[in-house]
Amino acid sequence: MTVSDSETTPTPTNKTLDTANPEESMARSNTSKKSPRQGFAPVLENPQFLILWIGQVFSQLADKVYLVLMIAFIAGHFQGENQPISGWVSAIMIAFTIPAVFFGSLAGVYVDRWSKKGVLVISNLIRAAFVFIIPPLLWLSQGDTLTLNVSWLPHWLRSWHNQTQEAFLLPLGFLILLVLTLVDSTITQFFAPAEQATIPLVVKRRHLLSANSLFTTTMMAMTIVGFAIGEPLLEVASHFAENLGFSWEEGKAFVVGVSYLIAGLLLIMLKTGEKREDYEKEQPHVLEDIKDGIRYLGSNHRVRNALIQLVILFCIFAALSVLAVRMAETIPGMKAEQFGFLLATGGLGMGCGAAVLGGWGQQFRNHQLGLWGSMGMAVSLVGLSLSTSSLWLTLLMTTFLGVFAAFVGVPMQTTIQAETPVDMRGKVFGLQNNAVNIALSLPLALAGIAETFFGLQPVLLSLGVMAIAGGILTWLMGMKE
Repeated sequence: MTVSDSETTPTPTNKTLDTANPEESMARSNTSKKSPRQGFAPVLENPQFLILWIGQVFSQLADKVYLVLMIAFIAGHFQGENQPISGWVSAIMIAFTIPAVFFGSLAGVYVDRWSKKGVLVISNLIRAAFVFIIPPLLWLSQGDTLTLNVSWLPHWLRSWHNQTQEAFLLPLGFLILLVLTLVDSTITQFFAPAEQATIPLVVKRRHLLSANSLFTTTMMAMTIVGFAIGEPLLEVASHFAENLGFSWEEGKAFVVGVSYLIAGLLLIMLKTGEKREDYEKEQPHVLEDIKDGIRYLGSNHRVRNALIQLVILFCIFAALSVLAVRMAETIPGMKAEQFGFLLATGGLGMGCGAAVLGGWGQQFRNHQLGLWGSMGMAVSLVGLSLSTSSLWLTLLMTTFLGVFAAFVGVPMQTTIQAETPVDMRGKVFGLQNNAVNIALSLPLALAGIAETFFGLQPVLLSLGVMAIAGGILTWLMGMKE
């Protein structure tokens, strides 16, 4: 039996699944009188879930606009005339990625031993504080540079504008941006597993699919909205701040900082049902705890398979984020720099798919949904490889790809949440966060090289084969249930 079919009697290891919600005891007494309600209505009527969800909206919005804010600071302070901005932005992206790859599992170990609510609140408040201090730090460091001796590097690495450099001058303000971004990303590694571990604490087991559907829809919506409105929103804030006598930097930082601040203040009202003894345990033995998480994945085939499916899913979408530039270049009527439209339609499709699952997905088993989603992704990728000569067909295929991706991502995330015991969630979600971030990083480096050597169509078809393999794996594991 899959996790979405019925409620089970709580065991000592997962008791908070059914006792964390203050309305749980009353709801259980009524289940014999009427059939359980499904869809989005039960989770939206849950005040604790609403607090968590609205907090996610502001936190996700801040995360997406943060990158736009960094680009604005770079363009306003460090980018030279006629100098491409890509090098500066790449450095910021690397600062985002390093903690995600190296600290994901470590963060999960500590999340298991800390109050989930405390992690959610403090992480948002700290990130808000760091954003607010960026403008004064940029003002204090204006004009200061650090001289980096690079004479020890190979000649080809020291070549810049056809000249061999003996030293590079790094603006101190940009170094501050790198450090703060590194810290912000590190804190996010604690926030992500804590958020995933909190959902089952405030939502009944049978409503997890709807809750995850809503979270996925919100995440995709914030990705589209955040990048779409980020620049104009920051511009409006900068003009408003200048009219009040503040700097444009303070106005733009205010938008992101206040979003984090609102998320943190909202989550203070969250009631997760955690007891102090649930998280006041012995100090973590980091390596041993990470091994515990790996051993648990090795012994639970449903959770392990769901995690593998998520890794495959994120590998495919990371590769598509690179290939979209080439697709936009080959599609008549599009330019390479308009690749964001292709990614946006994929995000729109994923949001629609998640919404469908939230309303009707509970009627099916998770491994069935995963198989259908994988097959649909494979068909969409084949269609995408054959439609690059038509803009509308390409947009249609990327939308379908997003819809079916939701049929993989949402049920697999629900399986991990429902099957993982309370005291293992931080470890497992930390490992998941680590694996997903690696899955996002490697294709970014490999997809472009593969497209150069083999061409766009073969690479898209190979991604379709990956999707099919994941679907078959899901089905085989589901047959063991």
